[in-house]
Amino acid sequence: MFSSTENPAVIRTDFENQEAWETICRLIRAPVHEGGNVFHAYVDFVEDVQYRDQPVAELLRVLPYDYKHSFLIVVDSESVSRTDFPLLVVDLIKSRGRGFRTVPAMVQSIENNLSIANMGFEEFAEAVDRDRVFRGFRS
Repeated sequence: MFSSTENPAVIRTDFENQEAWETICRLIRAPVHEGGNVFHAYVDFVEDVQYRDQPVAELLRVLPYDYKHSFLIVVDSESVSRTDFPLLVVDLIKSRGRGFRTVPAMVQSIENNLSIANMGFEEFAEAVDRDRVFRGFRS
């Protein structure tokens, strides 16, 4: 359940591909090494069939008032059907319901920066590539 998550939630809404879900979780849990630093994604995985096929609007409707994070991540049918697993990151503060897609390997950077307000949601949302997926900032 959302309210029991200490960290931002990664919510599974597609239950058709268990292997893809497990791969996504493994990729998000993997540490990222960058510039001599190691980054981890501090997220809680929510795998509850009550959220099966729920659109973002419904997830926002059932989001508890005490959910203390500025975003959530959704693993939906598009996420599990593509080889790069583009997850949907949803803003809960400034532009509630606005989303962008990202590959799992970028969750560490997104979570770390948004959780401490080092960067804003829009900075990531506006840095998507031509496929409309955030894969990191261009140099």
